[in-house]
Amino acid sequence: MKKFLLTSFAVFLAAIISFGQKPSKDKGYFQEYEPGYYQNFILKDVRHFQETKKTKPKEKRFEMDQSGMDLPNKLDLYTSQWYNPPISQGNTGTCWCFSTTSMFESDIYRITGQKVKLSEMFTVYWEYVEKAKGFVESRGTTLFDEGSEGNAVTRIYKKYGVVPESVYNGLQKGRKYYSHAGMMKEMRTYLNSVKKDNAWNEDLVIGTIKNILNHHMGEPPTEFTYEGKTITPMQYMKDVLKFNPDDYVEILSYMQEPYWQQVEYKVPDNWWHSKEYYNVPLDVYMDIVKKAIRDGYTMSIGGDVSEAGFSRKTNCALIPTFDIPSDYIDENARQFRFSNHTTTDDHGMHLVGYYEKDGKDWYLIKDSSSGSRNVGEDSPIFGFYFFSEDYMKLKMMGFTIHKDAVKDILKKFK
Repeated sequence: MKKFLLTSFAVFLAAIISFGQKPSKDKGYFQEYEPGYYQNFILKDVRHFQETKKTKPKEKRFEMDQSGMDLPNKLDLYTSQWYNPPISQGNTGTCWCFSTTSMFESDIYRITGQKVKLSEMFTVYWEYVEKAKGFVESRGTTLFDEGSEGNAVTRIYKKYGVVPESVYNGLQKGRKYYSHAGMMKEMRTYLNSVKKDNAWNEDLVIGTIKNILNHHMGEPPTEFTYEGKTITPMQYMKDVLKFNPDDYVEILSYMQEPYWQQVEYKVPDNWWHSKEYYNVPLDVYMDIVKKAIRDGYTMSIGGDVSEAGFSRKTNCALIPTFDIPSDYIDENARQFRFSNHTTTDDHGMHLVGYYEKDGKDWYLIKDSSSGSRNVGEDSPIFGFYFFSEDYMKLKMMGFTIHKDAVKDILKKFK
């Protein structure tokens, strides 16, 4: 009894001391600009073909000091699903396609057991064509840029199909890395002249856009040989991959639209104003992520990567206390940042695994951008990020996922 009383008192005393302690505070510092993978590899390849001028050094960046922290930035800690090795999107704004294509490759393996490498640039080519059509139809009011959203991939698949990367890779002139800067400038200049002259001949416009694309990317195939047979991109998708674009849905969580309804995701890259997004409360959103990755589903995620807690040294993304303490991260904090544009629709990535640490999840993120490659090609984490649960909760606005992973959620929609 005496021992029990002493133990109880010790626990009570520890609780009082703990309650009186202030939570530890994160610190930040200014990081000098240092050329990374983008400057040292991608731009060297681009400049070899004289497409861009030398970039000016950026200013110092204020970021979270993650030194000395126990960070789970090792691949072998994570329970993950099958995925192809990370590849680079080069000097392009096509993360939306690389991330979603990667997710589809993982899902094709999950469903059929096939390990395939699909062409991102086949999809990107036709998305540029569709954007040009939208530009004509809207008389020049829709966005014509490199960015788009994950559900653009399924939209293109439904209309044009898909091909293996070995059939069409969109690289010309011996390039190693993609660069669409010069091509995009050429297309924009042309479309602006169309708008200025009020010359809205769709056939002529699309024909000209295709000529520019063919010159820079190569003409995509309308048929190709697969296992000795000539098939179309649509036949490859349906008959070989057994892939159904209608099996994928967009999950979103923001307060500015009603929950439990399909809504428009109001960001510039949703240039066609899709209203296919299933908007759910934040706790439901996070429950889906936690359960789905454990049940074998990966997802293409999108959100903000331009944060002080997003380190290109550790490849870890956290929310520092000088931004907001963990306990205060909720739907209001999330919406506040989206509304004041400190959370932006920056980047698409592929969530492929999870690791539980101190009662919270960390997520393994496969990435196509240059930032995840600053650790060097010899590093085992080259092409990967590690997202804390808080970062996912506050900064990742939505994801694409197979409908079977959310079938119970979808039943609740009007």
